[in-house]
This record gives sequence, C-alpha cells and structure tokens, in this order.
Amino acid sequence: MIFSFRNKNLREMEVKAIPNGTVERLKKLLPILNEKEQRNLLALEAKALGHGGIKIVSEITGVSCQRIIRGMKEISEQVLIKKDRIRKEGGGRKLITEKYVNLEKDLFVLLEADTLGDPINPLMWSSKSTRKLAAELIKMGYNISHVTIKKLLNSMGYSLQANKKTKAGSKNPDRNAQFWHINEKAKSFIKEGNPVISIDTKKKELIGNFKNAGVEYAAKGTPKEVSVYDFQQELLKAIPYGIYDIVKNEGWVNVGISSDTSEFAVESIRRWWNGLGKSRYPNSKKIMITADGGGSNGSRTRLFKKELQQLTNETGLSIFVCHFPPGTSKWNKIEHRMFSFISQNWRARPLLDLVTIVNLIGATTTTTGLKICCELDENLYETGIVVSDEEIRNLNITRDDFHGEWNYAIHPQN
Repeated sequence: MIFSFRNKNLREMEVKAIPNGTVERLKKLLPILNEKEQRNLLALEAKALGHGGIKIVSEITGVSCQRIIRGMKEISEQVLIKKDRIRKEGGGRKLITEKYVNLEKDLFVLLEADTLGDPINPLMWSSKSTRKLAAELIKMGYNISHVTIKKLLNSMGYSLQANKKTKAGSKNPDRNAQFWHINEKAKSFIKEGNPVISIDTKKKELIGNFKNAGVEYAAKGTPKEVSVYDFQQELLKAIPYGIYDIVKNEGWVNVGISSDTSEFAVESIRRWWNGLGKSRYPNSKKIMITADGGGSNGSRTRLFKKELQQLTNETGLSIFVCHFPPGTSKWNKIEHRMFSFISQNWRARPLLDLVTIVNLIGATTTTTGLKICCELDENLYETGIVVSDEEIRNLNITRDDFHGEWNYAIHPQN
C-alpha cells in the first residue's frame, strides 16, 4: 500500500483540527503494519478527530474513505479478524483447483496423451507449451491463462525436459580424463597465442528444390512448394566441412561436391590457414586441432595423418591433434558454436544450388559476433585410398603418453 500524505491540500480549518504528531505518527506506523493493522489504526485516528475525520485521514494518507469506513465498522461491531489472519476467512481469490475440480485431471490427460495412446488428442503431434495447453483447456470450458498453467504444472511435479541421450555406446573409462586433457592443452595454446580450431563435417545437404527442416514467417497460404521425392541416389549433395576458431569466434566452411575423405578434410584446413589463420596468427608455429574420433578426420584414419604430414611440410607448422572419445562428438565446439547457427539460418529454405548454400553459410552471424567465411571446393576426391605401414612409419609423429591414439602431434619433415 502506498501512502501519499497529501496534507498540503487540506482546508485551513481541517489542518487546525489535526492534533500535533498525528501525521508524523501515521508516517512512521503505517508502512510497518499489515493490512488489518493499518485499517484499524486509520479507523481509530478518524474517530479521534471526530466530524470530518474520515476525510481528513483519507487526505493525509491517500487511503480511500471506503477502507477507513470499513475499519470503523469492524471496530464498532467488534468483528475483528483472528490474530493469525489479515483478512476474514473466505477472503481473497479462490484457488483455481477449487473452482475447477477436474482441472488437474484434464491437464494430465493432455500432457500424457502420447503415453496414454490417444491419437485423437490435439496435442499428440505438437509441442506442449503452456500457451497451447491453456488454449486446449479454454476450448474445454476453463477460464485459465498460460501463467496459471505454468504454476499448476510446477505444483504437479512437471518441469521442462529435453530428450536425454543414453544410447551413446560403451563409455570409455578415460572419457572424462580426455576431456580434461583437451581442456588443459587448449588453455595452454590459447595462453601462448596459438590457434585452437575445432573441425568436423556437417551433414550432407541435398542440392535442389527439396524440403528443408524448420519454419519461417511468410504470407498466409503461401508456403514454398518443393519436390515430393528426394530419395534418388543420383541427387547432387553438398558436403560442408567446417573449421571453427575457438578464440576468434570465426568459422570457415569448405563446401565440397565430391566425397567426404581425409584428403578433403585436410584441404579444408589448408584453405582456412591460407585464407584466415595465417593472417590471424602470423607468429604461430603450431596449431591445435580438436576432432571427432571417427569419420574423415578420425583417430584411426591413416590417410588423415598422412595428409596432415603433407600440410605441416608445406606450412612449417606443427599440428597437435586431440580426438574426442567415441560417442562424444557433440562435445566438439563446432557443433554448438557454428553448425547449429548455420542450420537455423537456412531453415525452411530449399537449397536450390551451390551458390545459395555458400551465400547462406556466409551470411550466418550471431549476437556474440560469430562470422563465417565460405567457399566452394569443386575438386574431386578419390575414395578407397590405402596408406601402407611404411608410409605411417615415415611420418614425423609424436604421441602423448596419455592415450597416444587420441593425442598426437605431427611435425614438419624438413
């Protein structure tokens, strides 16, 4: 309750009728009293002032005359509220669950439609947001808001839940230790001013007038029309290979059209270094790479190491590689720092041609300052290349004592 104490507006005769200290007393007491105590005090002061006291007290405090009159009535009739209550029993708004006895039951049916196996339920195939739940309950005759739904869900033991991945394969006992190892090495590189990059291949994308996941605002009734069939084997696909600079928050995407091979992966790193890395880190003599444990840049892929050796020979850089343990690829920063934003940027847009893909990737930005360079790689990369044991022995490679198959460095041979 806010008190204005507008005693400056009182008529001169009313001001003279106010005993000394009344205004000061009300100023000090009212803010620290509860609703019942305030009402009683105002009523007593008004009675003490006599005729016109209600209006005077109202003008002094800004409290309505009706509230003061109610307090006087309670005092005169001795209908004071119990000591442990501020309002009379039955006062205040009724609980919505008292107003609607079947509300929790109906809400439960909506929430658990998929487990109860009700294919007719309108929320079976849509997200169960509080607004949608409220809309469905309103259709059922309830007068309820999404804010009340949220409070009710909390009281019923519900909370926002995401899918939990528990089927990631066998857990390596040194998984967490490898995360620690990667983190410590990355901090060391960053402290020395050397680049730390996260690399990976984004999923292949169909090129043409095909449906792309997601929704986008458009005039009502004017959805983009795309082809129905997109499963032909001969369809052209784009292969975006990404390099994400963890320190600079910059990305480089090399869009290939051939095959996702180790040769293509290292060529993407080469293009990043020549296009961005060299200018960003002119004094660096080494690079740290974090990569998945499988795919074209996998820890067991011989061709990846052979191609990295060629890159180190060309650039004079030592390349330190740390692979994430099996089943933990989503921990690689490129996934949630770059690829996720590219997917958001081209959602619901058919990737009609390579130019569209390159432009959409290059236009991807974030509020945290992410910038991405993108170019097209029209080279053809041969699959099935075999790297001999002798070629592996000739590599200038050093392996860490801790999981050398995951953590190693390749140095120039000249």
